[in-house]
Amino acid sequence: MIQRTLGRTGEKVSAIGIGGFHLGLPSVDEPLAIRIVHAAIDRGITFMDNCWDYHDGESERRMGKALQDGRRDRVFLMTKIDGRSKAEAARQLDESLRRLGTDRIDLVQHHEVIRFEDPHRIFDPEGANAALLEAKQAGKLRYIGFTGHKDPHIHLHTLAVGAAHDFRFDAVQMPLSLFDAHYRSFGTQVLPRLVEQEIGVLGMKCMAAGILLESGVVTAEECLRYALTLPVSVLITGVDSMAVLDQAVRIGETFTPLEPDAMQALLMKSANAASTGLYEPFKTTSLFDGTAGNPNWLGEESERVKKLMAALGGAL
Repeated sequence: MIQRTLGRTGEKVSAIGIGGFHLGLPSVDEPLAIRIVHAAIDRGITFMDNCWDYHDGESERRMGKALQDGRRDRVFLMTKIDGRSKAEAARQLDESLRRLGTDRIDLVQHHEVIRFEDPHRIFDPEGANAALLEAKQAGKLRYIGFTGHKDPHIHLHTLAVGAAHDFRFDAVQMPLSLFDAHYRSFGTQVLPRLVEQEIGVLGMKCMAAGILLESGVVTAEECLRYALTLPVSVLITGVDSMAVLDQAVRIGETFTPLEPDAMQALLMKSANAASTGLYEPFKTTSLFDGTAGNPNWLGEESERVKKLMAALGGAL
C-alpha cells in the first residue's frame, strides 16, 4: 500500500482510507465490520475515518472494537463532530473517545461545514474550535480539520475565517471525483489552495456511494484511479464487503498516476453526465445533510448573539 504525507503535519498515511459510514450500514453486521477493519490494517491501510453521528454512534463503536488488541497504534484515527458550540463539541468529542476506546484521536474534524455561517459559529469565542483547542492541549487529539460536501465557495470561506482567527487547518475533507471536475468543483477551486498552504487533502465521494456508477459512463476503477492521481493525501472510500476491500487494496498497491492524456479522456467521457450535478446530490439536495435534519447536533447559538438579539428586542 503506497504511503503519502498528510500536509505539513508530516504524518505518513496510506493513500487509501477506510470510510466509517459503511461500517454501520444495516447490511454490514458487526462481525463483518470488524473483519473489514482487521483485514484493511493487515493489508497496509492505516487511515481510518469515522464520525460522531454515523448510525447513532454504531460506526464508532464497531471501529473501537476492531482497534483493540494493539491495532489502535497501527492506524491514524480520524473522527468528526457536528457541534458548533463549545459545550456541544466537547460533549461529542468525549463520546467519540469512549466509543472508539481510545484516549487520543489523531485528527478531529468539524463535520458538515455546509453553510456560510458555520465557520463563524465554529470560531466564536464560545464555539467548537475553542473546545478542540482545549482538547488538543489536554492530549485528547493531535490535529484539527473540517469537512464539507456542498459548495467549494464555503470551503474557501471557511479557510478565510480560520485565517482571520490566526488558525490554519491541518486537513480538509471534500468530494473529489471525475464528476466533481465538471460541477461546483472542489478539485478546481479548493484543491490548489490546500496544496499551496500544505494542508492535508482528504478526498471523499469518488464514487458517491455508487451513485456515479449509475451514470453508466465510468467504472469503479476509473473513479479510484482518477482521484488518486490528484494531489490527495488520502482517498477515503466506503467498504461494505471483503470484495470491495480487495478492489481498493489492489488499486492502492498497484497504483501509478494516470498520464495527462488518460485523465483528459476520462474527463471528456464524464462531462455530459456530470454537467448538472444530478449524480452529486450531496451538492444539489439536502438528502445528505445530516445536520439539516438534526439541528440539535449543532448545539446552542452563541450567548453573545442571543444577548445582542435580546437587546434589540428579538428572540432566539
